[in-house]
Amino acid sequence: MAAAVVHVSATASNVVYPNNPLIWYHGRWDSSYGTWWTGSGLTLHVEGLSSLSLQLGPNTTSPSVAVGLSVNYGEFTTLQLAKGANEIPLGLNSTTSSRTHSSVIRLNVQGWQNNNLYLEKITLNSGAKLRPYTPSQLNFQFIGDSLSSGQYIPNGVDGAWPFLAAETFKAEQLINAQPGGCLTDQFCWGNAHGISYQFFKTEDNGYYYNPNHNYTTDWDFRRDYRATHVFVEVGANDNAYNITAASITSTYLDFLVKLRRIYPVQPIFVVGIWGWPSSDGSVYYYYDGVFENVVAQRNAKGDKRVYFIDTKGWVGWDDIYSDNSHPNQPGSVNIAAKLGAWLKNWGLQPQKKWPTKVD
Repeated sequence: MAAAVVHVSATASNVVYPNNPLIWYHGRWDSSYGTWWTGSGLTLHVEGLSSLSLQLGPNTTSPSVAVGLSVNYGEFTTLQLAKGANEIPLGLNSTTSSRTHSSVIRLNVQGWQNNNLYLEKITLNSGAKLRPYTPSQLNFQFIGDSLSSGQYIPNGVDGAWPFLAAETFKAEQLINAQPGGCLTDQFCWGNAHGISYQFFKTEDNGYYYNPNHNYTTDWDFRRDYRATHVFVEVGANDNAYNITAASITSTYLDFLVKLRRIYPVQPIFVVGIWGWPSSDGSVYYYYDGVFENVVAQRNAKGDKRVYFIDTKGWVGWDDIYSDNSHPNQPGSVNIAAKLGAWLKNWGLQPQKKWPTKVD
């Protein structure tokens, strides 16, 4: 659901600037405190909070950028924020927000495109105090294409299966999903580069069309809260561009080598193809056996912490939008539930609670 946002000129003096170390950032932010890639955002742990305003810079997506808001780990709602001052509807008040009351505010950009939010300052109510945020012990890194990005889902990535699965496990999340992107580094559906190139950059492929920031910058992975589990879902667009099985196998193996340099001990999960369902109940599968073979080759080289997740049968006709075959909202919930069951069977259990308490 969407909540109204009032655009105001903040005058309160309790101002927090983007370089404050108590702001907990996740995802890809550039040096100007601007977001790239869907799902990027920030978390605030605030004592005595009753009001919050975000001042956004002129490079923020115009006329507005869709942002998900969660208060005290509640359901995410959608806000439309614009350059200038934006009063955030928290549903808190001065009576409940005493000096000892602690709140956790989570914000992230929801869109797979038009997702540039440039933070200039945060204004809190008088007496509010920023506190350290303790993140979850779990942090899921997802790498994918439109099937992972929440494309076509009303609330974008917040309704997509990677985000839903992470929330179920009470895990932080890093989501680098580029609709239309091949794993192969070539032009695909308007993307100048493939995921095997762009994942290592600060900017998503929207940089190519962004006149305010049309260049790529190497991402410093030391800025990430270290991922504990890595998931890769790719291949649909390579298939559409007739990339051969041999070619994508080679590209995938090379990509896994590069990922292993960043994530030396983390389990890496190769998410298989759930295919394109049809109304008659049939499913078209592509690259059949290819990704199983990729995992087998990595295992044979001694990397036993690369795993294949077989998703055949996970997605049916009712789980997709009939006009574009992408997961719809119920389908994303279904995929997240099946992934959760697979992970529990593998040996991973959800955290019992979020570490940062709210009261």
